[in-house]
Amino acid sequence: MSPTPERLRSLHQFAEEALGGRTSTPVPASADASFRSYWRLVRDAIDGPGASYIVMDAPPDKEDTGPWLEIAARLRAAGLNAPDVLAHDAAQGFILMSDLGTRTYLPELGEASVEALYGDALAALLRLQVQGQASGLPVYDEPRLMAELELMPEWFLKRHLGVVPECEEWDIVEGAFRTLLNSAHEQPRVFVHRDFHSRNLMITARDNPGIVDFQDAVHGPVTYDLVSLLRDCYIEWPDARVAAWSERHRRDWCRASGIEVPAARWQRWFDLMGLQRHLKVLGIFCRLWYRDGKRGYLDDLPLVLRYTLRIAVRYPELEPFAHWLNARVGERDVTQPLTPP
Repeated sequence: MSPTPERLRSLHQFAEEALGGRTSTPVPASADASFRSYWRLVRDAIDGPGASYIVMDAPPDKEDTGPWLEIAARLRAAGLNAPDVLAHDAAQGFILMSDLGTRTYLPELGEASVEALYGDALAALLRLQVQGQASGLPVYDEPRLMAELELMPEWFLKRHLGVVPECEEWDIVEGAFRTLLNSAHEQPRVFVHRDFHSRNLMITARDNPGIVDFQDAVHGPVTYDLVSLLRDCYIEWPDARVAAWSERHRRDWCRASGIEVPAARWQRWFDLMGLQRHLKVLGIFCRLWYRDGKRGYLDDLPLVLRYTLRIAVRYPELEPFAHWLNARVGERDVTQPLTPP
């Protein structure tokens, strides 16, 4: 939802007062799946183009700026490239920050660039996991993980497909959920960004990548951010390449952390953590349409569903769930909404 003209004027005034000078009119920089939006403006300069800045608009009745500020400070303390906070007004819900630019990873990923860009991203992830201060972050515990899994039957099955599972079908779903939760519990816990993927990583002139949209960070399973990056909901890579990147990160993390995890166990953790995440995303992408009126995320459902079915069928204890879900989807074009929002 776009801010009202009055709120936009307040945002502009906040920025000019914080910078001590006139700026250009704010223009949209980006928006995300929450009620936050981001606005770019340029400070006037006598001798040419001035510096560019970003202002976050987080309506205080819908969003809390506190977690964003806290996590930004933790990322910078770990030596990661998060925006510098220049000013904030909690009462109004505004944050003025440095501008990491306009180049997200997603449109620039390709055969010529992916190894270098993912190399930078994996190095940043290792630093986050080893040096990031996770104490005091919300714990990615069973109630939180289960609440996320339950988004899939509520929003993807019931609301999007019009499917209401029978009692015996719930046994299949709940059995799969238990397998995923048990796997998550086995993993060492680290600082988890929670949305470490190509739309939240920025290509920058130095200290690549810039990292954004980190306010939901938690203390959780070691493979969560890795699978978010390598089985990205917006771009797909061959399984062999994903496995090689994951194995490389396993070796690097084991060496840096002093914790040895066998490759086969790591692979299972990686696969099942990704499955938990993708089931959650099936629900979230549908909720963004039916609850929030954001249509574009439905176009990303086929990739997320493909990940889900392809991984689940590899594990005997999840194979019944894979076949059941595949049958329930059938030949349906999942990009098409069942009803208006």
